[in-house]
Amino acid sequence: MVSPNEPDPTARTAAGIAAAQPTPGAQAEPDGLDAAPAAVQEPQAPVSRSYIFWLMLASFGASMAMMVPLSYGIAVRISELAPGHEEVLGYITGTAQLIYLVISPMIGIWSDRVRSRLGRRTPFIFLGVGIGLIGLIVMGLAPDLLIVGAGWVLGMSGWSICGAAIQTLQADKLPESQRGKVSALTGLMTQIAPVLGIGVAYAVSSSTFLVFLVPGVIGAVLLAIFPLIKPEGSSKHLAKTDTVTVGSVVRSYGFNVRKYPDFAWNWLGRFVFFIGLYFNTTFGTFFYAQRLDLPVREVAGVVATIGMLGVVAAAGLALLGGFLSDKLKRRRLFVLIASLLFVAGALAEAFAWSLPQLIIGAVLMQTAIAVFATVDQAIIFAILPNREEAGRYMAVVAFAQKIPSAVAPLLASVVITLGATGAEKNYTILYLTGAVLALLGGIIVSTKVKAVR
Repeated sequence: MVSPNEPDPTARTAAGIAAAQPTPGAQAEPDGLDAAPAAVQEPQAPVSRSYIFWLMLASFGASMAMMVPLSYGIAVRISELAPGHEEVLGYITGTAQLIYLVISPMIGIWSDRVRSRLGRRTPFIFLGVGIGLIGLIVMGLAPDLLIVGAGWVLGMSGWSICGAAIQTLQADKLPESQRGKVSALTGLMTQIAPVLGIGVAYAVSSSTFLVFLVPGVIGAVLLAIFPLIKPEGSSKHLAKTDTVTVGSVVRSYGFNVRKYPDFAWNWLGRFVFFIGLYFNTTFGTFFYAQRLDLPVREVAGVVATIGMLGVVAAAGLALLGGFLSDKLKRRRLFVLIASLLFVAGALAEAFAWSLPQLIIGAVLMQTAIAVFATVDQAIIFAILPNREEAGRYMAVVAFAQKIPSAVAPLLASVVITLGATGAEKNYTILYLTGAVLALLGGIIVSTKVKAVR
């Protein structure tokens, strides 16, 4: 079960902090009280424990709503509507990711420019919740795979908008001293949520509609509560930025590689790592069904059990990695360690034909994903090229995850047919390829990003 995360720089004065970053949960200044429009600067004041708690719950909700359909629900619908055609999963998920890939920079630059009493990111949390719920309802009621695919375009787009808003809020508000630990805590929530969510889905698996709806409603409630209990604060006092034009949208899809080499190298390493990750996780439900000789619908209990064991191990090491990376002020070493752990897990999975072997591989991979996501997100927060355009650059960072999540399932759909015998797909070669790519991505980040230790 995967749900990885995302990064920040500069200096600011105490007065700048007070003007540009309202304390979470505090009331915003009434209109007209600011002497001049404030610039967005790097946060210095730590956020409160209660803010972190509600941020964790929001991250949990976004992950549950997104990952349960992705890791279980869509596979169930395929087994109902087109049994024996596992490769359709790659086409559905890959197509949805490609579509969201096109619109994500526009969402990012619009959120940077929003000036409202709710703030810059909160409106997009509510927007994403609405779109996501509609998508899940469509999928649960879809009469054919074409409608399932259309529903997932809506569902994935909606929950991705929510996740992007949550992560950009972290870039907006977390100081350097909290980035590792808070990334670890929110990352832990994104690991736990799919496991518990699949358990919930399995409990209502007699109704396909409820398999989609119940986890989605739980996620929607947790997301909506967060900005109500911990308001972002008004963004009306922030300086106006240039209006959105066709040119600015086109430019938002990229950045100056020579001017921001650390950001570029981290992007590339993250991109390669996530291709390997999605190679080894997209077909998880079908993979376990084949290796354990179980019907797809009955795999949910196994997936939830394996996932929970993985979460227990991942939780400890992800928290340890996040806290140690803050304390030691070293990030890149933990990225390399994570990629090596992923290789070990992928090798175990590739040659596993029994439940104990599958558990060992899954635990190692989940641990690796949690550590990588935690520490690399802290790196990204430290090297954002421009804080005033945090939403835009976080969308660019998301490309390093979204492009692989779109391309890898499509490629994996081909890879699993190479050397396949009869109805059995070749998952061994798929997992070995994923291991090589994940290791390469970790090496790139750990050796090429120089601004962060």
